Amino acid sequence: MQTALDRLNIWMTEVPVKFGGLSEQEISERPQPHKWSRKEILGHLCDSALNNLQRFVRAQYEEQPNTIIKYDQDQWVRLMNYQELPFEHILSFWVSLNKQIAAVWERTPENQLTNGFLLSEEQTVTLQWLIDDYVDHMEHHLNQIFGTK
Repeated sequence: MQTALDRLNIWMTEVPVKFGGLSEQEISERPQPHKWSRKEILGHLCDSALNNLQRFVRAQYEEQPNTIIKYDQDQWVRLMNYQELPFEHILSFWVSLNKQIAAVWERTPENQLTNGFLLSEEQTVTLQWLIDDYVDHMEHHLNQIFGTK
């Protein structure tokens, strides 16, 4: 858990700085008509944070194994209208959501990390797996945004 928390905290510091080096045009430009802009990718990460935050909380009190409630990421990005929102709004939303996730993780008892989630009929994963996957997913998209890896 501590490794995931450390990674998350580093990104919460670095992301605002890295975006500071990009112009509004670079942030808003879509590489292709049906591809997300950097702004929309960060919005998608807000949606991921919203959906995963409730999973991190529910895992600690609901009957095990939990069921993962899925969401349509394209619909969320479209309906949240990230492309038209001011970028600072999206960035502060992302930082705030991740601060709350970090606060939840910091208070999650070690014995809760083995609580299970049904990922599919064939696969059950632990809360720790979901935490690690959340950071991996976030890093994947941040690397897309900033052109690393």
